[in-house]
Amino acid sequence: MKVLLSIKPEFAEKIFTGIKRYEYRKVVYANRSIKTIVVYATRPMSRIVGEFDVNGIIEATPDCLWKETQAYSGVDREFFDAYFTGRNKAFAICVGAVRKYQLPVVPQQIIQRFVPPQSYMYVSDSLNRPSSSPLQLGLF
Repeated sequence: MKVLLSIKPEFAEKIFTGIKRYEYRKVVYANRSIKTIVVYATRPMSRIVGEFDVNGIIEATPDCLWKETQAYSGVDREFFDAYFTGRNKAFAICVGAVRKYQLPVVPQQIIQRFVPPQSYMYVSDSLNRPSSSPLQLGLF
């Protein structure tokens, strides 16, 4: 099982180039055994563009999280603070090895009734090969 995350295209690109090694979230998926994130780049791209390994999840206050992750945040402090405004708890998914697909995948072609998730959705890899490109994903 994997998690598909909706990520803005500019942040997805920073993940695949190594500039952004932390994906910030207000909430994270409950199943902490997930080791692979599938990246759905939101509009205007609207494609599944690759995946990355999860090297852990950091949970902290926003201020502590920023101090720990700022060097590879891929965002400035102003953006970070605006994103976590009013939150006592913040999460960062630690990005491990990345695999960008040579050809982005149109999700509707491989996931029936695909609707981009607000935050995340669980998906299964029917090929059971995390580095295959493109993956054959289905709703789990």
